[in-house]
Amino acid sequence: MKVSSLAQALDDRIGGAGFLKKAMRKVFPDHWTFLLGEIALYAFVVVLITGVFLTFFFKPTMEEVIYNGAYAPLRGVRMSQAYASTLEISFEVRGGLLMRQMHHWATLVFLGAIVIHMLRNFFTGAFRKPRDLNWLIGVVLFLLVMFNGLFGYSLPDDLLSGAGLRILHGITVSVPLVGTYLAMFLFGGEFPSEDIISRLFSIHVLLIPGLLLVLIPLHAVVLTWRQTHTQFRAKGLSDRVVRGAPFFPAFLAKTTVFFLWVLATVTLLASVFQINPVWLYGPYSPSTVSAGSQPDWYMGFLEGALRIMPPWEFMVFGYTVPMSVLIPALGALGLLFAGLALYPFLERWITRDNAVHHLLDRPRDVPSRVGLGVAGIVYYGVLWMAGGNDLLASTFHISLYTTTWIFRVLIIAGPVLGYVIARRICLGLRARDRHTVAHGVETGVIVRSADGAFAEIERPATEEESAVLVPAAPPALPAAADGDVPPPARRRVRDAVQRSWSS
Repeated sequence: MKVSSLAQALDDRIGGAGFLKKAMRKVFPDHWTFLLGEIALYAFVVVLITGVFLTFFFKPTMEEVIYNGAYAPLRGVRMSQAYASTLEISFEVRGGLLMRQMHHWATLVFLGAIVIHMLRNFFTGAFRKPRDLNWLIGVVLFLLVMFNGLFGYSLPDDLLSGAGLRILHGITVSVPLVGTYLAMFLFGGEFPSEDIISRLFSIHVLLIPGLLLVLIPLHAVVLTWRQTHTQFRAKGLSDRVVRGAPFFPAFLAKTTVFFLWVLATVTLLASVFQINPVWLYGPYSPSTVSAGSQPDWYMGFLEGALRIMPPWEFMVFGYTVPMSVLIPALGALGLLFAGLALYPFLERWITRDNAVHHLLDRPRDVPSRVGLGVAGIVYYGVLWMAGGNDLLASTFHISLYTTTWIFRVLIIAGPVLGYVIARRICLGLRARDRHTVAHGVETGVIVRSADGAFAEIERPATEEESAVLVPAAPPALPAAADGDVPPPARRRVRDAVQRSWSS
């Protein structure tokens, strides 16, 4: 049977030829920042492939055995089957250590690409209508991948990951009213329990990957194909005009090569740079904690929040409410992800901008948004650095209490300073663009006038340059009511916020 006949037969039965034809002609703008999301997608593919390989050999059980494998320093040591099988993968399965390290590195690249991709979308306004739903899906994906990385990191049952699980158990039981029940459902009993590894394994390889396999195509393919692609402002472009290359064959060829580059990069990292050498840590023991323990970078901000939080607690009806655990664990995490999820709707309320946007903003054109974004980065960065306050104290020979108080001050002052400085920089850059459009582009040619003064020759800005430098006008404030009746207080506050936002 000819390929064309087979395609016709499939189309007669399940349809899709029209969508496929349209998809092949979809235009993709040619800008390097659009590849950030593809890095995350292809890293996820590597995570899936290597993860399937590892499940063939990993034994997710806490049953104790006496190790007698290839790694001589641990022979005769009592350990769980999970830890023993991890050692077997690392030293006895052909290619096992490479697959383990590729899986770990690909997860770190996956999360890093998600963060950079979200920052790019935030600063350029790609979350605005009609992509607010896609933004929310991206926030949920970030949260799911972060916790799935934590659960996968904990599966080997080594000393380092066991310390992280102990913290997770403490956070879970500290939740008022339902904490003990949640800990029982997750851990299956008192810590350390017999069921935690098997339950984490089910969540790590079945539940969360199943959700990801639904959300990632929806986020990266379905909604992207349904909507007009975003692009940066340029001459001749508008919300209805897209400039770029079609999906087939140009973009398909480029994205295939890009996948190979991501795969090669992850393989190179796994081959050259050792990561998570669990055999050096030994099996988990509740009575042992290794010095200088650090989680993977994406959980570092929660570790930092726990370390700098004062020991606050109070009693309610005879029960202790440990704020020193609840505020870092739930407050820091909730502030980050609730802020990300609600921000598109907050900005829409402030600006009264309900229009459909396919053209991206230059960050400098929205100084208040950039200020808030930088404040969030500083907030995350301070908590992340605080997660290593013991190592900083040891390295720079200062008191641990000194580093703790430094980070306590920075977590309040840092975001405020970040907001003010970033906003002022954007206002200065925007003023410079306005001067360029009004007075011309600097040429670097200096001339001397008849009276001896020196001046630089400026040429008029071209239409292409002006199209990039001149942003769209912000939505106007609503017209004032007739007469001398002032608007309601709520509207006056909103008008003041909008004026401050646009200035």
